[in-house]
Amino acid sequence: MNHKFVAIEGVIGVGKTTLTRLLQNKFDNATVLLEVFEENPFLAGFYKDREQLGFQTQIFFLLSRYHQQHEAVPKALRQGMLISDYTFAKDELFAWLNLKDDELAMYGRVHAALGEKIPKPDLIVYLQADHDVIMRRIALRDRPYERDMDPEYIRKLAAAYEAWLSNVQDTAVLTINVNNLDYLSDPSDLDQVAQRIQQALDEQGPSSPPADTPLTLLQNGRLLDFQAFHRQLDTSKGFDPDLFFNYILLTEEVGEVASELIKIWGETKRLAADGRSAAEAHQLALDKHRPRLRSELADLLAYTLKLANYAGIDLEKAYLEKMQTNIGRTWPIERTLPD
Repeated sequence: MNHKFVAIEGVIGVGKTTLTRLLQNKFDNATVLLEVFEENPFLAGFYKDREQLGFQTQIFFLLSRYHQQHEAVPKALRQGMLISDYTFAKDELFAWLNLKDDELAMYGRVHAALGEKIPKPDLIVYLQADHDVIMRRIALRDRPYERDMDPEYIRKLAAAYEAWLSNVQDTAVLTINVNNLDYLSDPSDLDQVAQRIQQALDEQGPSSPPADTPLTLLQNGRLLDFQAFHRQLDTSKGFDPDLFFNYILLTEEVGEVASELIKIWGETKRLAADGRSAAEAHQLALDKHRPRLRSELADLLAYTLKLANYAGIDLEKAYLEKMQTNIGRTWPIERTLPD
């Protein structure tokens, strides 16, 4: 089965979304991922005043695209081929055009942190067209927030795309000039594009669904959302953010976890003394105390998240970095099971 990730790219109005939708029926087991741009509340104002609303527009798009691709891309690739009408990486291209100085630097740090968790496409299909063709297509679709679009912005955007894609190192790029293609009305044009994409994918060899390696499992975590939840909850409840005070509360929860583990240990010993096998005694004791242990472990995690919030630590990023180091670490022999 084909598990390739194909991203359709190009300037505003070139026909990315239309082609993406049409290509779904040209490939077996293909899933389509479409960019959600109508929900950006800053977009209409941005086209009227890019300098004033550039940062808000870019950050909204960045977070929206991250949340969409973080879970959707790996899930779709496990089922088969994925065709998207945008790449996560292209968001930075727009930032280069619309932001500067401190705003661009701040955006760059956020993009770099989030980009590590997004799978890269196997193939970028770049739809290329002349400036007058692009402007005509933008006018024909007549989206209200695009009516005031500056033609010079489209020229700069096209130049930025050309510069970016000419320097891409880790992803194959297929450039298709669409000046004279009408794949919406002419099936032969659509077939031609699909054949060129298939040929480019064939040159890469067969693909397999993404494996759930330790690193990919880490990248599917949601600690960032858990921390955000606790920030809102703690603010609404007026909880004390003092670090040492919350450390004391965390150690209390460690004690509660220890108390449950002692109960499991004692129950296991009692059942074994009554004639149960060691494995059966342990399982019965664990089943009996699991609900309470589960609750205490949840409290322990909550206080760990709270401490990270109060200390200004992104726990998801810190955990990912630490575990990436631990994957290759050599552990003391006493921590491992005997051979």
